[in-house]
Amino acid sequence: MTDATNEESAEAPKSGKLPLIVGAVLAIIGGGGGFYAASSGMIFATESKKETVEEEKETSNEFSDISFLPLEPMTISMPRDSAYKHLRFRGELEVPKEYAEDIKKVTPRIIDVLNGYLRALQVADIEEPASLTRLRSQMLRRIQIVAGPGRVNDLLIMEFVLN
Repeated sequence: MTDATNEESAEAPKSGKLPLIVGAVLAIIGGGGGFYAASSGMIFATESKKETVEEEKETSNEFSDISFLPLEPMTISMPRDSAYKHLRFRGELEVPKEYAEDIKKVTPRIIDVLNGYLRALQVADIEEPASLTRLRSQMLRRIQIVAGPGRVNDLLIMEFVLN
């Protein structure tokens, strides 16, 4: 009698990992499908297709009221102890069309501010990997101060070369 109970307990059924794997795969597929359905607007959509098309037309018209004003190319002399001789800079200003003529009138001041800022830079400031983003934001801020609030949207750097 004791032999029979020992044999039954020794051969306890093994629990398979197959149900666990199938459950995990189904959960991942269900989560992905739910995310796709929610992000594509299949469920929880509050806007109709017609409103979405109208918004797309508005955003395409959004670019019709801006203009780009080129700035004169600038060549800045670098310090004598530098490995580089010159910095060549060329940019364009993104402005609302209604202010384009006003910005053209103050372009000499903008060039002056940029020239002063770029001449004050050290070569180490320019050689850093993230320096162009920082320099761009600094120059844009100075331009916005000269031009006035809301008159310049962005500064596009077309050429920034050390040689």
